[in-house]
Amino acid sequence: MLRGAIRATRLHTSTITPRTARTLAMPSASQIRAMSAKVDGSSSSSYVTSHFDYKQLPDTQNFINGDFTSSKASSWIDVHDPATNRVVTRVPESTREEMDAAVAAAKEAFPKWRATSILHRQQVMFKLAQLIRRDWDRLAASIVLEQGKTMADARGDVLRGLQVVEASCGIGPAQMGEHLEVSTDMDTYTIREPLGIVASICPFNFPAMIPLWSLPVAAITGNCMIMKPSERDPGAAMILAELAAEAGLPKGVLNLIHGTKDAVNFILDEPSISAVSFVGSDKAGQYIYSRGTANGKRVQANLGAKNHGILMPDANRNHALNALSGAAFGAAGQRCMALSTLVCVGETKDWLPDLIERAKNLKCTGGFEQGADLGPVISPHSKARIEGLIQSASDEGATIALDGRGYKPDGFPDGNWVGPTVITNVTTDMECYKKEIFGPVLVCLNVKTLDEAIALVNANPYGNGAAIFTTNGAAGRKFQKDIEAGQLGINVPIPVPLGTCFSFTGNKGSFLGDLNFYGKGGLQFYTQVKTVTALWRHEDAETTTSDVAMPTQS
Repeated sequence: MLRGAIRATRLHTSTITPRTARTLAMPSASQIRAMSAKVDGSSSSSYVTSHFDYKQLPDTQNFINGDFTSSKASSWIDVHDPATNRVVTRVPESTREEMDAAVAAAKEAFPKWRATSILHRQQVMFKLAQLIRRDWDRLAASIVLEQGKTMADARGDVLRGLQVVEASCGIGPAQMGEHLEVSTDMDTYTIREPLGIVASICPFNFPAMIPLWSLPVAAITGNCMIMKPSERDPGAAMILAELAAEAGLPKGVLNLIHGTKDAVNFILDEPSISAVSFVGSDKAGQYIYSRGTANGKRVQANLGAKNHGILMPDANRNHALNALSGAAFGAAGQRCMALSTLVCVGETKDWLPDLIERAKNLKCTGGFEQGADLGPVISPHSKARIEGLIQSASDEGATIALDGRGYKPDGFPDGNWVGPTVITNVTTDMECYKKEIFGPVLVCLNVKTLDEAIALVNANPYGNGAAIFTTNGAAGRKFQKDIEAGQLGINVPIPVPLGTCFSFTGNKGSFLGDLNFYGKGGLQFYTQVKTVTALWRHEDAETTTSDVAMPTQS
């Protein structure tokens, strides 16, 4: 019944054949191949796999209390395919009544869900992981159509979210409290409990991964969630809601609403919502953190970034240049961990012509096209902003060594295209350095020593991540100890921690809050500690009849 109601990208009947991921995709090729081998028996045998061969899809619906329902909104937002700017679907500005209904559903579901055993909640997550694997290509195709990624990179988007789902299945031991007999027959112990109703405000650049940063951890710890997908590409989140229901997530535990500022303000002001998770831009994140915390909510907000790669003269030249090219231009640079700034130490500035040749050879085209390395940027507005920052670099004296402005691939005259761009001779006072470009643009600065490079990176207000390319262990160790950023890569260009073990730990101007995403930080974010001191005198014990049945704790 759900499958007939959902607005999902599945009208064209051609089937996508999984292919080896290219270097620009987030996971490794071996991960993609292993995952591809398990994609069979998809619940949906047909979905859109072309930028041209489809009709406009039905309007996007709300997902409230386990049902997909059409909105009564008076205001709608068009969702465009960034490769063609054709309208894919419409997203409602959910009404106040619909948002209130989502909260009411969560409030009704919470008492029963929090009382559900961890074993049962684990089984729901196991099933959700299985269903995501089954519908992996379907999710990826939705991302290609609405966000613009290549199919390989969209699969990576899904995979990195799936890893968090799988990790959440084993979260039980991390929820264990502490215990101490503080006096004769008196015990003090701690219990981790869910917060209640929590919310997730998701960005456009990872339509599957970011919803899966929050939903599995929040749900398995006993919370109910209000999620607002990006109004630019809600399709993947809608499919995930369908799969969560199929996996057995009870009605009301997950609810999806849509919109822009009014929906965000509703989440921030609604007293029943205890915590808000956000990933997005500086301006929005600062607003959400300020207003949310002022209303007494726990908030985690991942903001902008300017991630630096330090290129040392002793680096493995071929590996480093390949890694830099992929990390700078993959996903059209629309990653908060994109390596958008290169710091050339000493003679490595002479390696830039080789890097530019690699960038020239990347295939920039529609994400469904065979061999695509990167797709378009999300919107005409983003394209104009990116091109404006490229122009500002030229105006301020930098060199546009490779100019991606005006690029149009064959067959896609109306897309939001910016080709790979390399800007050299950049200085730290230029706009192209100070601002997050969020496009396929690499800005290159020159320094003489590693000490200068570290000082340059540390002076930047952002702190999501940084990388160094070197074969010198001492240089790697110095980098690790002295760099002021939350996630470091040593010969690794995009050091996003695996959700199976660690948390996403951006810092400085890239993060607001005290508790990080997924991992241990995620568990702590979605729970609170209760401390109990109990006195049970042993001399008061009475004998009882033995129970010989196997305890199941279910």
